[in-house]
Amino acid sequence: MGFPAIEPSEVGITGLLWLFLTYGYVLFYSSNLIAEGSDLLLLIPSMAGLVGGVVLPILGAVPDGAIILFSGMGDLEKAQETLSVGVGALAGSIIMLLTVPWAMSVLSGRVDFKDPDGTPNYLGKPKLTVQPHQLNETLFKTGVALMPEVRHGGIIMVLTTIPYFLIQVPALFLHGPTEEVAAGEKYWALSGLVVCLIGFFSYLYLQLRISKKGTDKLKRVAVMKKLLQDGKVSLSGALVDTVRHVSMDTDRRTGGGGYQSLESGEADGQWYPPPETKDYLREVLNESFMKYDKDHNSSLQKSEVKVFFLDFHEDISDSEVDRLFAKYDVNSDGTISEDEFIGMCYHIILMEIEKEKEETSRSGGAGGSGGESGSAVESTPDQGVDPTARQFLNQVFDDDADKEEEEEVPEDITSLPPHEQQRIIKQRAFTMLAIGTGLVLIFSDPMVDVMQEIASRVGLNSFYVAFVLAPLASNASEVIASQYYASKKTRKTITVSMTALEGAASMNNTFCLSIFMALIFFRGLAWQYTAETIAIVLVEIIMAVMVQRTKMSCFQGLLVLSIFPMSLVLVAVLEAFGLD
Repeated sequence: MGFPAIEPSEVGITGLLWLFLTYGYVLFYSSNLIAEGSDLLLLIPSMAGLVGGVVLPILGAVPDGAIILFSGMGDLEKAQETLSVGVGALAGSIIMLLTVPWAMSVLSGRVDFKDPDGTPNYLGKPKLTVQPHQLNETLFKTGVALMPEVRHGGIIMVLTTIPYFLIQVPALFLHGPTEEVAAGEKYWALSGLVVCLIGFFSYLYLQLRISKKGTDKLKRVAVMKKLLQDGKVSLSGALVDTVRHVSMDTDRRTGGGGYQSLESGEADGQWYPPPETKDYLREVLNESFMKYDKDHNSSLQKSEVKVFFLDFHEDISDSEVDRLFAKYDVNSDGTISEDEFIGMCYHIILMEIEKEKEETSRSGGAGGSGGESGSAVESTPDQGVDPTARQFLNQVFDDDADKEEEEEVPEDITSLPPHEQQRIIKQRAFTMLAIGTGLVLIFSDPMVDVMQEIASRVGLNSFYVAFVLAPLASNASEVIASQYYASKKTRKTITVSMTALEGAASMNNTFCLSIFMALIFFRGLAWQYTAETIAIVLVEIIMAVMVQRTKMSCFQGLLVLSIFPMSLVLVAVLEAFGLD
C-alpha cells in the first residue's frame, strides 16, 4: 500500500469504517473538483470544443479508472483477488449511473403528460399539476421527454459493449488453474484492448465533432447558467468572450466583418445582437428573465432590472440603468420585453468589449487590465460584492491573508474586468483539475484495500462490496449534476442530464475496460467474471431499448430504478448456477 500508509487489516471495525468514510469523502471531493474544473473550462470559448469533446469524458472516467488500475497492481496473487474490486467498481458505476440517478432524474424532472396524446407539458404554466398523493396519475401521467440525442446515446452505448464479448469468448470455455486461464485469455485480452482503444478514440472523435458543430451547446449553456446563478462570475465576465466568439464565428460563415462596435449601432443608441448571438443569450438569460418577472406579465420593470444586474454582479450605476432602460423601453410604458432585455444585456457586454479595446489601445496593445476607461460601467471593487464569492476567492488565490487589505487587488472575481475573470477561471479550473486528479491517484489504491478488507470481514465476495460502495465515492458528482439539470424541467436540461449518464457508461465501456484488458495482457491476470459481464451488458441493452421512444413515465423510471438491485440478484443467481 502506498500513501496514506494505514493498513486496513490492522484496524478494528470502527477504524475500518473511518478509513472508508475518509477515503470515500476524499474521492468524492476530488471527483467534484474534476467536474467543476471541467465545467469552468466550458466558459472559455476557445477551449469549449476541446473540453466538451475530450477533456470532460476522460476526466469523468478517471476516478473509476484509477480504482480499476490499482485493483490489479501489486503482488500477482493478491492482484488476482483484488481485481474483483475493480470489476465491482466498473459494474457498479455503469449500472448505478444508468439506474439510480436516471430514475431520480425522471422523478425530479417530471412534467404532466397532456391529453389526448400524452405530450410532455413543457410549455405549460405550471408544468406539473399532478400532486404526489395522486399516485396513479403521478406514475402514468407524468414523466419526461426523450429527445433524439438520448436515443442516439443509447445506441452508441450498446456499440461500446463489443469488447466484453471478445474477452468472454475464452472465459466461457477455459477452466482450470488461474494461470492456465490467464494464458489462454492473453491474446483475446490484447484484441479486446485494441477494440477498446478504437472505441475510445472513436467516441472522443464523435464528441469532438459534436462540440465543434455546437450541438453540445445544451451542456455549455446549462453550465453557464449555473455558474451565473451561483455568483461565480459576473454576467459580462461569463459572456464577453462567448458573445465575441459566436459573433466572429457567424461572420466567418456569412462573410461579415466581426462584431461591431457600439458607435456603429443605430442612431437612437439601441443595439440588438445578430440572430445566432441572440439565440445564445436567450438560452442563457430566459430562465433569469422569468425569475425576475415577479408579476409574471412577460416584462420587467426598472426596479426588477436593477435587481437583476445587482445579483449578476454588474457594477453599473442607477443612472446608467436609467439611461439604458429609457433606450430599450421603446413604447415608454415603464417595462421592457424579453427581446428588449436581451438587447440591454448585449449592450452592456459590448460596453465591456469597448472598454477592453480602449485599455489595450492605451497600453500599447499589451492587453493591460488597469486604469479607468470612459465607459459608464463603474469598477469599484466593493460595489455589489458577494461575501461568499469573496471568501472563496480569498481561500483559493490568497497566499497571504494580509494581502486582503491591499486595495489595488480586487477581492471578488465578479468585480474584476471580464478578461481578468476569464484568466482566473482558467487558473482555477486547471488548479482544480490537477488537485482532483492527484487526490484520485493517491487515494484510489488504499480505497481498494479498504473495500477488500470490508469484504473479507463480512464474508462477501469483494465484487458485491465494490459494486455498492465504489460508485458512492467515484460517481457522486455525476448524480448531483444530473439532478440539478433534471430539476429545471425543460427538454434541454433533461437531455443534458440523461446524455451525460449515457456518456459516462460509454466511457467506462472503453476507457475503463481498456485498463482491465491491459492488466490481463501485461500482468497475466485472468478474466473470470462471466456473471458480472452478463449483468453489465444486459442492463445497457435494456436501457438502450427503453430510451428508443419519445417519453418516459415515472412508472418506467421506477422500473429503471429496480434494475440496480435486480442486477445484483442476477449476478448471485448466475454464480449459483456455476458461472464465474
